[in-house]
Amino acid sequence: QLQLVESGGGLVQPGGSLRLSCAASGFTLEYYAIGWFRQAPGKEREEVSCISSNGGRIIYADSVKGRFTISRDNAKNTVYLQMNSLKPEDTAIYYCAAAAGTGIATPSYLYEYDYWGQGTQVTVSS
Repeated sequence: QLQLVESGGGLVQPGGSLRLSCAASGFTLEYYAIGWFRQAPGKEREEVSCISSNGGRIIYADSVKGRFTISRDNAKNTVYLQMNSLKPEDTAIYYCAAAAGTGIATPSYLYEYDYWGQGTQVTVSS
């Protein structure tokens, strides 16, 4: 069964950090661009960051630039999202998704992604 599983979410105070993980089973992440998305209550799902399959291109939403870092460890078939200096407005369910393709492509639209995880809740509150 092909699936993505996110982990690492939780409750953190403003200014704190969390590291999310996205682990794949049933397929190899090496051949996929991986995106992190988030969806807050009442809002549309938005892309936070994406890393190309070869790691050569990375994009971030303006709202997280300088605070979030995406990385991938193909040996562990896992992609990470390090989130620092968290703010209350970062509160959302975070999803990872995989888009088939090689090279430096970094898809931005939901329909471009082939597989989705179930999401992990991140809550930033004092």
